[in-house]
Amino acid sequence: MIGLFDLIDALARPLLDRMDAENAHRLAVQGLKVLPRRPAQADDARLSVRAFGLNFPNPVGMAAGFDKHGEVPDALLRLGFGFVEVGTVTPRPQPGNARPRLFRLPADQGVINRLGFNSEGAPAVLARLAARVGAGGLVGVNVGANKDSADRIADYVSLIETFAPVASYFTVNISSPNTPGLRDLQQGALFEDLLARVVDARARVSRQAGLTPLLVKIAPDLTLNELDDVVGACRRRRVDGMIIGNTTVTRPPSLKDVRTAKESGGLSGRPLFALSTRMLAETYVRAEGAFPLVGTGGIDSPRTALAKIRAGACLVQLYSSLVFRGLGLVAEIKSELLEALARDRHAGLPDLVGLDAAAMTAEPWPA
Repeated sequence: MIGLFDLIDALARPLLDRMDAENAHRLAVQGLKVLPRRPAQADDARLSVRAFGLNFPNPVGMAAGFDKHGEVPDALLRLGFGFVEVGTVTPRPQPGNARPRLFRLPADQGVINRLGFNSEGAPAVLARLAARVGAGGLVGVNVGANKDSADRIADYVSLIETFAPVASYFTVNISSPNTPGLRDLQQGALFEDLLARVVDARARVSRQAGLTPLLVKIAPDLTLNELDDVVGACRRRRVDGMIIGNTTVTRPPSLKDVRTAKESGGLSGRPLFALSTRMLAETYVRAEGAFPLVGTGGIDSPRTALAKIRAGACLVQLYSSLVFRGLGLVAEIKSELLEALARDRHAGLPDLVGLDAAAMTAEPWPA
């Protein structure tokens, strides 16, 4: 199965590279729908991770943003991902921002997007996820607010109530830079109110659906004082975990594709790695083991995946790097993680989590 897909991937990517970025993404999703439906190869037990009360067969997940509408989670799981996060899903359908809104930076191995939570809406995604109940595998649901919502926190509450029966976990996405004012929900009293209401909603629906883990996804652009407040609130409200982090609105001075870098939106891919990994380490030392962390942002090799784990992540997520490296990267990362465990004589991945976090926080801030 993997060999066949590697061949298809190698043949298809040159074509996709020549297409408009959003059209290429859509074609990739459509292609996954027709892949052979063979079971995924079982992972080595040393790659297994237990987090948020869930058992992950391996730590490599597909980040939100690829399968926005819940169309191909099972195809992605068959390709070797340990878990898949669909969305961002909004309560009502919305088109997102005007095109063009997705831009590649090939010289930098980066991507800028200003999609703006384009979503088919909760009913369409719920129907697809309900149809796969019993299929197995871990499929999280990333939830967001409609742009024109009068009460954005109520949107998150309604989505938790809607998807609790079908979601392996929830990610509360309040860190996209492409919905005006959304990142304000990471601040002070608004953040406290958000957490109080979503935690209450999760507890309320757990009587019928069970207790679904609740994660919060934050921006890498927070100040350290803001991070103190966010982590403190998450600990007080006993959220189950955090994802560090979303795209950045900053533009590192090292970017080579200066013209495309001027496009508005969130930057992801390789240029995000240093900032997001530093924020991950900073979060890890503040969380003090209160909950697990998921590391995302700039993972484009086994080396960078391992660095995220050593910075404090027990799970990692990919997306933008797959544009340049292809889905074969998943198998590469898993293979190298096993080699790292054997080389250093560790029994499993938990032995590696956070080993470098404290040292990272003492380094100069990444440019």
